[in-house]
Amino acid sequence: MKRILVTGAGGPAGVNFVRSLRKAEEKMFIAGSDVNKFHLELPGLDKRYLLPKNTDPEYIEKVNEVINREGIEFLHPQPDSEVGVISENREKIHAKVFLPAKETIRICQDKLESAKVWKSKGIPVANVLEVKDENDLEKAKEVLGMPFWLRATRGAGARGSTLVENLETGTHWIKYWESRRVGWKFIAQEYLPADDIAFQSLWNKGELICSQARVRLEYIYPELAPSGKTGTPSVAKTIHDEKVNKAAYECVKAIDPKATGIFCVDLKKNPEGIPCPTEINVGRFFTTSYFFTYAGINMPYLYVKLAYGEEIPDVKKFNCVPKGLYWIRHMDSGPVLRKEGEWRSEKI
Repeated sequence: MKRILVTGAGGPAGVNFVRSLRKAEEKMFIAGSDVNKFHLELPGLDKRYLLPKNTDPEYIEKVNEVINREGIEFLHPQPDSEVGVISENREKIHAKVFLPAKETIRICQDKLESAKVWKSKGIPVANVLEVKDENDLEKAKEVLGMPFWLRATRGAGARGSTLVENLETGTHWIKYWESRRVGWKFIAQEYLPADDIAFQSLWNKGELICSQARVRLEYIYPELAPSGKTGTPSVAKTIHDEKVNKAAYECVKAIDPKATGIFCVDLKKNPEGIPCPTEINVGRFFTTSYFFTYAGINMPYLYVKLAYGEEIPDVKKFNCVPKGLYWIRHMDSGPVLRKEGEWRSEKI
């Protein structure tokens, strides 16, 4: 029986990762860790462990303590920050991981650096500029036009993002976060108003194993975020778009020709209809990984089998599930899957 540890297991992404593994026919021992004892009650785990934040000097030691106590063979870090810490300390971990190269993770976790790589390789990309002060905001206005996105270079869930429609907003936005002493660096990014596209994929030694794209249609509590985007969709729909597939494939290969593990690409189409990558969420799954599992392609389970060096069934490299599938979810409401036009409401 496989023995697995999932860090950040109490968050929505961790819960959906565990839920996907539980849907596999193979039975596995799954332990989970988190910093929140309440959230750890949510996933279907065999054992639950409270760990310190990954910034704690004892974090790696505590992870290994769990690994040794439970005989863990494989570690999956789900939160973005923990992917980075585990990656940098992978030689110290007493279990196997299935992560891309350290440098790949460093680049992908920095939106400015990844954009520089794509631009140097001739890949169409949403233009970005580093922003430190008001002079940089003025330059962003000249180069990108108005409006433009202002966002933190690192972090998930639309961290530090707002739409700048006047420079006063941008100035106060930066000053606000400086007053909070979060230490974030910011970029200005070209505003592309087209669909918000997400491409989830698995790779092994530079070979694409499988992938599926979706478009985010609505977000959970968008009114609570200045940007109107919380990173987590309440409604998403599967799409089959060869331009999206090609763009996502090429932007991964541009950063890592030997890509291994999970690469989740965010893209927006420019005015010419060309999909442009805006970031890669690397080493971890999107929050809604269970969507595709429920629809027929259990990527978390395939990922675990790859990590163990096992044979996997034949799967499509692209378009693994039908298009036009809607994943609808909300707080305390549970998810439902609906096909295009399969609506039960009546308009009066």
